[in-house]
Amino acid sequence: MTVHFIGAGPGAADLITVRGRDLIARCPVCLYAGSIVPRELLGYCPPSARIVDTASLSLDEIDAEFAKAHGDGHDVARLHSGDLSIYSALAEQLRRLDGRGIPYTLTPGVPAFAAAAAALQCELTVPEVAQSVVLTRVSGRASRMPEGEKLAHFAASGATLVIHLAIHAIDNIVKELAPFYGADCPAAVVVQASSPAQLILRGTLGDIAAQVAAAKIERTALILVGRALAARDFRDSALYDAEYRRRFRGGAA
Repeated sequence: MTVHFIGAGPGAADLITVRGRDLIARCPVCLYAGSIVPRELLGYCPPSARIVDTASLSLDEIDAEFAKAHGDGHDVARLHSGDLSIYSALAEQLRRLDGRGIPYTLTPGVPAFAAAAAALQCELTVPEVAQSVVLTRVSGRASRMPEGEKLAHFAASGATLVIHLAIHAIDNIVKELAPFYGADCPAAVVVQASSPAQLILRGTLGDIAAQVAAAKIERTALILVGRALAARDFRDSALYDAEYRRRFRGGAA
C-alpha cells in the first residue's frame, strides 16, 4: 500500500501530468482538496473508488483516512492543487506517514505561478532585467512568516515577486514594495489561473490595489510584481546568439 501525493495543477483539469492521471486511475481511494482541485479529475478514478473531499477535514481526520486505507491494503491518490513543493501543507502529512511507516510517492504538478505567467504571456526572467523569481507570501492566520523573510528584503533585490495567499493584504503589499520598485513598476493579479473562471488584472504598483478592490477579489489569486512583466527594451539571450558557442552548436572562436 502506498499514498501517492499528486500535484493536480493550477485549475484547468487538463493541466495534470500523465503520471498523475494514471496514478488516479489505479488507486481505489482518492483524497482531494475539493475547494480548489478540479472535480473533473475525479472522472479518472476507478468506478468503485472511495472518494473523500478533504476540504473540511482536519489533519487528524486525513491521517485517519491514510491509516484506514493502509489497514485495507488500498493505495491512495492524494490530490493537491498546483504543485506539491510550495504551500501544499504536504510536510505535516509526510511526517504523519513516516510515523506510521506508510510508504508514499510525490508526483509534481504545474504550479500556479507558471500558469499565471502563461496567462500573462510573459517570461518571469528577462536578460539583464530580472534573473531571479521569489515565491513568497505574507503573514496570515495559517502561519507567521519567519523573521528574515520580509517583502522588503526580497524587494531590495529587484527580483520578480510572485506573492501567494496574500490578495487580502494588497494595500499593505503595495505600500511596502513601492519604495523599492517605484509606483510605475508593472504589477498583475491573476485569479484562478488556467481555470474557466480565470481573471487577469494588469497595471502598476500605483493602481493595482484599486483594480483589485473594484473587482472585489478576495481569494485564489496571485500577485506578480517586477519589471520583467512588461519588459520590451532588453538584450536578447545569448542562448540563441549565432556567435555563442555551446555544446550543441559551434560559433565564432
